[in-house]
Amino acid sequence: MERLFLKKGLPMKRYVVRRLLMAIPLLLAISFVCFCFINLIPSNPAEVALRVQQTPVITEEIIAAMEEQLGLNKPFFVRYFDWVLGCLHGDFGISYVNPKRTVAGELLRCLPATLQLAGTSFVIVAVLSIPIGFLCAVYKDGWFDRIMRGLVFVTTAMPAYWVGLLLMWGIGVKLNWLPTNGNGTWRHLILPSFTVALSYISTYIRLIRNNMLENMKQDYVLYANVRGLPQKSILVRHILKNSMHTCIVAMGMSIPQLISGTIVVENVFSWPGLGTLCISSIFNRDYPVIQTYVLLIGVLFVLFNLLFDILQTVSDPRLRKED
Repeated sequence: MERLFLKKGLPMKRYVVRRLLMAIPLLLAISFVCFCFINLIPSNPAEVALRVQQTPVITEEIIAAMEEQLGLNKPFFVRYFDWVLGCLHGDFGISYVNPKRTVAGELLRCLPATLQLAGTSFVIVAVLSIPIGFLCAVYKDGWFDRIMRGLVFVTTAMPAYWVGLLLMWGIGVKLNWLPTNGNGTWRHLILPSFTVALSYISTYIRLIRNNMLENMKQDYVLYANVRGLPQKSILVRHILKNSMHTCIVAMGMSIPQLISGTIVVENVFSWPGLGTLCISSIFNRDYPVIQTYVLLIGVLFVLFNLLFDILQTVSDPRLRKED
């Protein structure tokens, strides 16, 4: 039995190893593009760092000393490999705005606020999209389905910053129900998290509805009706369950999109997360922070794509490719 189990597990292990090996070149390509980003800027990074630090007099000697301090006097590929090795050890350099602070420290300082906002938005997406999508499929072409499809069409076309400003003006300013900026209490979290979640809610309502309508045409539904199973059991335990497989994978892969998508909303609501840090770094020309933020988002997309691809293959044997 042990030999049989190992024999069956080998194709899956080979698939996981193959996917991990395929992800390594992609991660290296992302890191290379991020590193090239700071080297393609029109101005000298050493001079930018001196100006950000408000150095009164900038001379060639001071620029040369700053280049040596930042390691910019080394060859390109030497600097790239040094930077990659530093990233693997959690060293992303120092901030130009405040040389006493590291880039990793700045990211860790703002990361909890972004994770809180993205996590709350993810919960809102799951809680609202699943029952609404289910009801739209059950009452297809009914008044509820028509109203929700109209709302989905409208909200999908609305940009997040505009939705945020409308909510801020209507609920925060006119009605004075919720605060419009900061992150002091849980009440500060409602408006920005709903703004981030709104476009994803529309997407997953449509996805769940279409998947359920497609599954309703399958033979197993006809067989369940012939067996005389209750209609509620067929809808929930069979149709919804099979329809949620693709949706769960899509929701999991949207987690890095939620994290990266908060950049606009955070600035609209003055939420002190990674998005606000990134925008302030762009205005202050704090290139190491921008470079690391882009790298972080790229790595998150690759890792979550890899993780849920493997989970989907584990849960659905039809997707496995044996060698």
